[in-house]
Amino acid sequence: MTPDQRLKWFLRVIGMSALLAFAAAIMPEKWMIEIAQELGINPFPNSPLTFYLARNLSLLYGFVGALLCILSTDLPRYRDLIRWAALGTIAFGLLQLVVDAMSGLPGWWTIGEGGSTLAGGLFLRWLERTARAANPSPSQADSSVTGSDETLR
Repeated sequence: MTPDQRLKWFLRVIGMSALLAFAAAIMPEKWMIEIAQELGINPFPNSPLTFYLARNLSLLYGFVGALLCILSTDLPRYRDLIRWAALGTIAFGLLQLVVDAMSGLPGWWTIGEGGSTLAGGLFLRWLERTARAANPSPSQADSSVTGSDETLR
C-alpha cells in the first residue's frame, strides 16, 4: 500500500466513524441520560443547555467527519489542508486533556478522549508527512532543481 493510499484510508475510516455522530445529534434525551448512567457519569444534568451542547458537539463531530471524507477524495489538492487538520487535531487533543481534567470527568474518559484525539492527530501528521515525502509537489521539486527566479535571469 502506498503512503497516499494509507493516508486516504485513514481519513476515510476516521471520517466515516465521525459521521456516526450525526445520529447522536437527534438521539432522544432519555437515551443520552441512560448512556451517561451506564458510563458512570452521574448525574447527567437534565437541562436544555446540556442537551443543546451535546447535540451541537455531535453535529460538529459529524461535519468534521464529512470534511475528512472530502479531503480523502483529492490528496494532491488538499495536501496543505490535511497538514493543518493534523496540526489542529494535535492541538485539540492536548486541549481536550486539559479541559476534561478540569471538568472532573473520570480519568479513563480524559485519557480515552484526549489521548485518542492526540494519538490520531500525531498519526495523521505522520501519514501526511510520509505521503508528502513520497509525492513532492511540483513547486518543491522545481525549486530544488532550478533555484530562485533571480538565478534564472
